[in-house]
Amino acid sequence: MQSSNEPKLKITILGAGGRLGAALAREYAATHEVVGFSHAQLDLAELDALRSTLAPLPFDVLINAAALTNVDYCEDHRDEAFRLNAEAPRVLAEVCREKGSRFIHISTDYVFDGAKRTPYTEEDPAEPISLYGESKRVGEIQVLDANERALVIRVSWVFGPDRPSFVDAILKKARTEKEVVAVADKFSTPTYTPDIAAMLRPLLGQGAIGGILHLANGGECSWQEYAQWALDCCHRFGVPMEAKTVGAVSLGEMQNFIARRPVYTVLGTEKYARLTGAFPRHWHEAVADYVRDHYR
Repeated sequence: MQSSNEPKLKITILGAGGRLGAALAREYAATHEVVGFSHAQLDLAELDALRSTLAPLPFDVLINAAALTNVDYCEDHRDEAFRLNAEAPRVLAEVCREKGSRFIHISTDYVFDGAKRTPYTEEDPAEPISLYGESKRVGEIQVLDANERALVIRVSWVFGPDRPSFVDAILKKARTEKEVVAVADKFSTPTYTPDIAAMLRPLLGQGAIGGILHLANGGECSWQEYAQWALDCCHRFGVPMEAKTVGAVSLGEMQNFIARRPVYTVLGTEKYARLTGAFPRHWHEAVADYVRDHYR
């Protein structure tokens, strides 16, 4: 909720039709003046249209939650990936610099190569191993080069009610099939879109931090552990499911994957905690809330 001394802001959100953008728009609409653009309303690929549409708009904060996020599609569509994930964010950063507005850009854990086995900090070198990750990393660099006051937010394994994600695909299958499987040797942190919106709230103002910041729920898990916990929550809350357990497969067995995936991309949020005094809640709590609120 908005505090009594928090000024009412004019916030424009790109990607408002997506999983995270919709959550941001919903979270802030009650306390701020929010304008959202879906992909159909404003295409990131049209760079001139981005400038001509956004430059006259009165906003204090622009949040870019739009991107080309299909990892395998990016691998075979390099030019499109870089246009949407790098060139467009640079244009947005420039528009905000010229207007004197705050720019917040959403990035990804896939900028890391996955070689670590402890949570990544904002100071760790970003060395992506997929074209998607590379395009997002170039986008980060171009945003901060164009606008040193911009804030780049990295998130991981985003889920929420506005568009299906991994957990929804698993639970959809588990409703009718006794056997479901998920990758057991790839690790990160599921992060709930309403939690991201709440965590981002104290960073909206002009005087807040710029640079790179990790936002994620607490803890870490594999895709298999994530899926099993969601399934366990369904059984606890009385959601009918045929499957009881989630079997394990390895990342190497996923023959339908085109792009390489980093095996470990847990994002450390100590910097966020230092800045705000708040610690993100554990992903177990977030997934349980999601299942309880949207599957019963």
